[in-house]
Amino acid sequence: MIYIRSKKKEHGKANQIEGKLDKGQKIVIIEDLISTGQSVLDACTAATNQGAEVLGVMAIFTYELESGKRNFEKNQTPLVTLTNYSTLIDTALANKYIDEKELALLQAWKKDPEHWELSV
Repeated sequence: MIYIRSKKKEHGKANQIEGKLDKGQKIVIIEDLISTGQSVLDACTAATNQGAEVLGVMAIFTYELESGKRNFEKNQTPLVTLTNYSTLIDTALANKYIDEKELALLQAWKKDPEHWELSV
């Protein structure tokens, strides 16, 4: 097992990657949450630069943002998640945690989160 920091430490050995990573070693990177995916894709790059073969990324949850999908496609990095935003909001509706109006708001946010505003 290795740990990949977002950037090199500024002290000690200044490692970005902690643990033993052999050249040619096949790895899967585990992440908790995917939005744009940029931080985990940076970790993939760091591992590749150290000689690893990154097979893909596994995560617990993804917001399914278009920018994230594009980033993974552009980097040709497979992504597998346990669940996603669509499943979350559909389950919330099915269990009556939200109503149809709230579902529509959540779906609108997903379409364009950067420009989304709550209209009252």
